[in-house]
Amino acid sequence: MKNVLLNALSGPAVAGIILSVIPLVFSSALTYLTVAYEPVIAQFNGWEWLGLTAACCLTSAFALTPPTFLALIFGYFLGWNSLLPLFALNMICILLVNRMVNWVDQDRFVRFIEQNPKARNVLERIREQELKVIFFAKLSPVLPFAVINLVFALSGARLRNILLGGFLGMIPRTFIAVWTALQAKEIRTLVEDPNAGSWTQISVGLLLLASVIGLYAVLNRTLNR
Repeated sequence: MKNVLLNALSGPAVAGIILSVIPLVFSSALTYLTVAYEPVIAQFNGWEWLGLTAACCLTSAFALTPPTFLALIFGYFLGWNSLLPLFALNMICILLVNRMVNWVDQDRFVRFIEQNPKARNVLERIREQELKVIFFAKLSPVLPFAVINLVFALSGARLRNILLGGFLGMIPRTFIAVWTALQAKEIRTLVEDPNAGSWTQISVGLLLLASVIGLYAVLNRTLNR
């Protein structure tokens, strides 16, 4: 029984748990600091925001800060001026994760999967539509940012498609987050209940629906050819 439990909690399972739990813990700590030091953050100059963006590139790459959460904070303090640093942050983070995974993994995961002829066939079919798959996966407001980056990097997807699909998929999510932040009266209410507004809830629901339908349509058509 002990061995079964250890096997169940090894490898990908542990990684999945870590990538899901750590952002919640770190975001809670960041929420506290943001609320406690709101007047200080509101006085940040351009260089300080640049330094914060650079730091957030690293924390997002290591699954500590979900980009949508950062979009709420950046949007609250910077408004629509936050879009450029947020887009840059996301793209740099995706690039960092891809390079780190390629350096550590060196395609071992893909070679392991491709040992199974059926799995190799499925993977090859998905690669033909990987830009669409990446776009719809990134569009989803519920799929963890870090986990998706890790999966696509391990799958051997082309970096150009990962960056382009990631950029296109994050546009509506980022705009919704910044717009939501602009409507907030205080930072505490925003970070503790970002989906309080009915318009925000509808928008998030529509993104989720579009993501699910899009992924189903692309994968169903690709795998059933």
